[in-house]
Amino acid sequence: MSRTASSRTALVTGPTAGIGRSFAHQLAQQGYDLVLVARDAARLEAEAEELRTAYDVLVEVLPADLTDRGQLAAVEARLADAARPVDLLVNDAGFGLKKRFLDNSVEDEQAMLDVLVTAVMRLSHAALAPMSQRGSGGIINVSSVASFLPRGSYSAAKAWVNSFSEWAHYEYASQGVGVTCLCPGFTKTEFHERMGVRRDSAPEFLWLDADELVAQALKDHARGKAFSIPGAQYKAISTAARLVPTSVLQRFQALGRK
Repeated sequence: MSRTASSRTALVTGPTAGIGRSFAHQLAQQGYDLVLVARDAARLEAEAEELRTAYDVLVEVLPADLTDRGQLAAVEARLADAARPVDLLVNDAGFGLKKRFLDNSVEDEQAMLDVLVTAVMRLSHAALAPMSQRGSGGIINVSSVASFLPRGSYSAAKAWVNSFSEWAHYEYASQGVGVTCLCPGFTKTEFHERMGVRRDSAPEFLWLDADELVAQALKDHARGKAFSIPGAQYKAISTAARLVPTSVLQRFQALGRK
């Protein structure tokens, strides 16, 4: 994978569907070369070929299961490779568990934590070192509006992403590295389908369009914002969540889980 002096490269995790796929396409449209990371190698290569054909960009595929520490290390090594700089890291890979905490196996809970927290931390660590040394670069961490609400271990993991991203935003700004935390709500993607959650489990007005929220996130990142919260409804919810007692918010845990 060659690189010209003017080219930019973005590494996107979870690029074969939903928000991650939209990031890959919109970044390619902006002229970014891409490194795509996902578990399904066949689907990953198909997506890469579509991007190469549609946007005439270089696309590298890196199949990896982010719950596997050895495979995760390969992605870390790619981010840390000073000879092949990555200008933007998009930590999008993730999944949720429909059941409540004690109804899930501890191994399923651990796998979710590995993807939502451990992978984000380790990939950010790998990317930040060369970015801060170069004095340029960026990271977009995909969190969730659930991070502001009491919705079990998923919310707790996403709250970590918020806190970490906001800290990194201020910590590395002086070194030319921008960090933005994207907090979408219910989005029309495969995410909830894979959980077995019905579309009608949440009111229609709460569902967002992936392409629109990614376009806004990229604008917010370019403007140097610490957080990108798409949709007036979710801006209101995230604000209200800071004011409403947790005991009241917890009554709405079933929303989006049917």
